[in-house]
Amino acid sequence: MNLELFNESNIQLNLAPEPKSAAILRAGELLRINGYVQNEYLEGMEKREQSLTTYVGNGVAIPHGLPEYIPFILKSGLVFLQYPEGVDFGEGNTAYVVIGIAGKDDEHLELLSTIALVCQDEENVTRLKLASSKQEVLEILAGGDA
Repeated sequence: MNLELFNESNIQLNLAPEPKSAAILRAGELLRINGYVQNEYLEGMEKREQSLTTYVGNGVAIPHGLPEYIPFILKSGLVFLQYPEGVDFGEGNTAYVVIGIAGKDDEHLELLSTIALVCQDEENVTRLKLASSKQEVLEILAGGDA
């Protein structure tokens, strides 16, 4: 796994429930703080969610910015937020795992593909939801056993 795209500083565990907009903002802020995006990208993440939900099923949401906000991405990166009690993404959808993405060029596609494969398995999502360490999250997302 490319640690420049995703490492322990990109992971927040055991977060208290909060509104969907706050969870998306938290993901965007973490992307910004860790040097992946400029502040304007957060607006793109918010607008993306307003136009079409980023909830992808199995208790997972993958917020990201609209295409016109790509110029505000400094480098590709991912952040992982764990909400054991969930975040209401509307229409009866609850996300326990929120993965914020900023993708520049095609660098993030392999990691996104790996995450999609891991998260299509409900057992893996349950493991991510219950993970008690950042290392465990990294291992699960890398496809390894924790």
